[in-house]
Amino acid sequence: MQPFDLHPRTRIVFGPNVSNQINGLARSLGGVLSSGRPRVLVVCDPGIVAAGHFDRITGLLRESDWEVQSFHDFAENPTSEMVDAGVSVAADFQPDLLIGLGGGSSMDCSKGINFVYSCGGRIHDYHGVGKATAEMLPMIAIPTTAGTGSEAQSFALISDAETHVKMACGDPKAACRIALLDPTFTLTQPRGVTALTGIDAISHAVETYVSKKRNVMSTTYSRRAFGLLARSFVRVLQVPDDLEARSAMQLGACLAGMAIETSMLGAAHATANPLTARHDVVHGQAVGLMLPAVVRFNGTVHADWYAELLRELEPCSEVSEAPTRLAELIEEWMRAADLATTLDDLSIPTSDIGLFVEDALKQWTGTFNPIELDEDSTRALYREVV
Repeated sequence: MQPFDLHPRTRIVFGPNVSNQINGLARSLGGVLSSGRPRVLVVCDPGIVAAGHFDRITGLLRESDWEVQSFHDFAENPTSEMVDAGVSVAADFQPDLLIGLGGGSSMDCSKGINFVYSCGGRIHDYHGVGKATAEMLPMIAIPTTAGTGSEAQSFALISDAETHVKMACGDPKAACRIALLDPTFTLTQPRGVTALTGIDAISHAVETYVSKKRNVMSTTYSRRAFGLLARSFVRVLQVPDDLEARSAMQLGACLAGMAIETSMLGAAHATANPLTARHDVVHGQAVGLMLPAVVRFNGTVHADWYAELLRELEPCSEVSEAPTRLAELIEEWMRAADLATTLDDLSIPTSDIGLFVEDALKQWTGTFNPIELDEDSTRALYREVV
């Protein structure tokens, strides 16, 4: 068995309408709040405001005498410039507490703000692991999608505003104190967001199960996450108001996030990131495109691992057939979600493959793939999705 060091830092509160507990949960962090009227900075994108979630949360807080400030000026892949803008708002407001409300971008941007506001410098200073220089503000994450699992991770993914390189900034101090999982918030997701975030969550469950850092805890999270997600993904696409299916997706995404925190990702993310950086392909689309090819590649050595995972959905899966079957299932889910399954579908020229290979081999996540990537194998992965 692989050794591991598990230190859960995030309290997870799950269930329909648990968002109504926001004031009590926020005040449970009272030991780190200032005296007098407490201040909270809520980081969420404009879509979350339009969906009514911002007003719901801030209304409850204001009723309980919180002073509320907000930051909305960021996009799907938050950049270093967006973090700087948020830090400026925080410096003026001087919050006691941060709330990241929304999808992965909201939670990552909030963590990025926390790094720089609490520790100084630039977000670039925290690229890597364990670089926080001071205690950070307590943070509550309230995901409104079922995707990144960022609420259960101590990492923020922030893009350099000039180079567009994604910087993974991680430190135990950045972990959310509380993750508030209210599946009713996911009912407002447009179908496209449901599709993209759901595929992202599935990719996390699949990749963490076979990473080099896999251990008895990460595989426990991964398998349970995969079972919840695989049984519910098509259902939420077909019946978007099915709260039970939405609940399974949100909990599955969180468990997959816990698996990332305990393990790591792999080649699907390493090869997806260049597609996002160079062609603005949305992350869920990019990773879903690459995942079947990566499963087939890793399955040449680790078919038994994929069989274990697949048995969460199909108990009689044979080891020899598991990688192919899992790859086919992912492709079926991509088509059910109306997502592209080839580079050609995305109008991406094959002439760019050389650039993608070069970029992919620089990705940190690729170093955790169970089969080491090289130029030839990485090129073959892209060629498989032409």
